Amino acid sequence: MQQFCTIVNRENGGRTLKQFLVTGPGKEVWKKVGKFYLLFILFIIVYGFTIGNYLFSAEELTVPPVYQGGPADPATYMTEEQREQALAYSRTRDVVFFLGTPYQWVIYLIILGFGLSYRMQAYAERRGGNPLRSQYAYVAPTLKETAIYVFLFLLVVELLQFPLRYYVFQLQHDYGISTQSLSSWLGDVGKEWVVSLVMTIPVVWLLYKMMAWRPRRWWVWFWVLTIPLMVFLYYIQPLVIDPLFNKFQPLQDEALKRDILALAERADIPAGQVYEVDMSKKTNAMNAYVTGIGGSTRIVLWDTTLNKMDRDEVLFVMAHEMGHYVYRHVQWMMLGSIAVMLGMAYLVYRMLGRIVERWGGFWGIERPGSLASLPLILLLVSILSFALSPMENIVSRQAEHAADRYGMEMMRDADAATGAFQKLAVSGLVEPDPPVLVKVFRYTHPTLLERITFFQEFDD
Repeated sequence: MQQFCTIVNRENGGRTLKQFLVTGPGKEVWKKVGKFYLLFILFIIVYGFTIGNYLFSAEELTVPPVYQGGPADPATYMTEEQREQALAYSRTRDVVFFLGTPYQWVIYLIILGFGLSYRMQAYAERRGGNPLRSQYAYVAPTLKETAIYVFLFLLVVELLQFPLRYYVFQLQHDYGISTQSLSSWLGDVGKEWVVSLVMTIPVVWLLYKMMAWRPRRWWVWFWVLTIPLMVFLYYIQPLVIDPLFNKFQPLQDEALKRDILALAERADIPAGQVYEVDMSKKTNAMNAYVTGIGGSTRIVLWDTTLNKMDRDEVLFVMAHEMGHYVYRHVQWMMLGSIAVMLGMAYLVYRMLGRIVERWGGFWGIERPGSLASLPLILLLVSILSFALSPMENIVSRQAEHAADRYGMEMMRDADAATGAFQKLAVSGLVEPDPPVLVKVFRYTHPTLLERITFFQEFDD
């Protein structure tokens, strides 16, 4: 506390910590910090123009000459209008992705730079803080204090993110992807926010508890204690969270249900029921999945998939999804996430202390264990996640390819597999052969060109 007060007094014209928390950084601070923010804004502008020019350089949706005229060529399964729409829609979504990530960083920097974070912390302390804080410097925030801060923080983040989210919603309507009404979409946004709030409060409270208890080893203890939470989430999501957003019911087509359960039996999947979801109320896109672990396993089909694919195509899609279960991709994904989380927790610990020491006085963060540091922690996590995403996508694409191979080995029907993914491309306006940068940072699945080519050349 004494060190922080010294920083504040030095950088803010001798004002006390209380004066700093009330009035925010002074003009002297903004002269210094403003340079960083200005450079960051200029970087975002240059970055945005560069990305836009890179992505919109293509004039038509096509594939390499060797594949033209074949089943992977969109000209063979899309109309000219659909190809034009697919190119425009795909590239616009790519731009949104590449600008949306740094925009999230901007949001965190705004919350820090405009003093919102330490003001929210001060308000939370007044309403629900620990009375011992006046006597002891390193007292962890109470659960009530944490809940108040997280509520305010998530509310501000949602309000700042809302314009971009609404743009994506409207974009999907403009291209015929979304069929969801505005009221339904707003309802889903509200539900997502409430679920995020309920899940975030205990995690943040636990994080700062560990910071106060073990200032030098909090990252290890936090990682250990969050492992059960991650495992629990994998179990409850298909049973508790997913039904909050969509209506699940047993598959009505009894003949198709028997065929799918027969595939599940061959794959040794303990599922006695197949569910369909009324996604046609929200989208024209198609999907299917096998989710959960053990007793929570669910075989799920979107009704759009049932309406637009024929029986053999649906069975191939389900065989692919069952491949994920057979190869335990969900469990491996969970273990991978746990391992990555350990590394990220350590890196955040190493960077957080240094950044707070250098910039904490500017942002009103007295120490890493202050609630006001949460936007900074999330900023570091977001940057690290973006940097790691190419490697994570490589692993994910390998898993998807393994599931494709499993589906082909089970069904041995290249035409059904090809037809299914051609229809997926049409319904979702998917680009079959995206630019390299898009594939590296966005694609968790092989491209449609790669998948259809694999189906056609498959030889077990």
